[in-house]
Amino acid sequence: MLASDVDAVHALDARAYAHPWSRANFADAIASGYVCACLCAADGALMGHMVVMRGVGEMHLLNITVAPEHQGQGLGAALLGDLVRWSQAEGAEALWLEVRQSNERARRLYVRSGFEAVGLRKGYYPDGRGREDAVVMRLTLPPAFGTIAP
Repeated sequence: MLASDVDAVHALDARAYAHPWSRANFADAIASGYVCACLCAADGALMGHMVVMRGVGEMHLLNITVAPEHQGQGLGAALLGDLVRWSQAEGAEALWLEVRQSNERARRLYVRSGFEAVGLRKGYYPDGRGREDAVVMRLTLPPAFGTIAP
């Protein structure tokens, strides 16, 4: 994801979520050096994106979005799988995320991918009635093939 992609990424996020990230959130993520990636079709059309923050020995998935017209085709699982493999190759020991408590579809994807719920952040997300809790999830990552664990 480049600074020139921010308008398209923000527009996709706004189509996918009732409470999307702001344009400034994406611009700040790029400027801060977060790992920002776009998933594009062969013709260059934006199909999805993700934003990941590095931590000490861990990665934190901040945003993962698939365009509504492409949901249910395995693209979210593919993005997540790429993130897991990349995180392992980078030496991360864990991958963290928050997900809306009401987002059953995403939670099922994360559980199928090996994540476990480890906590709850009260009132983390805005919603139409006030605030919604976030489920904190963690995936413990084994060392990548070819690395030596201490």
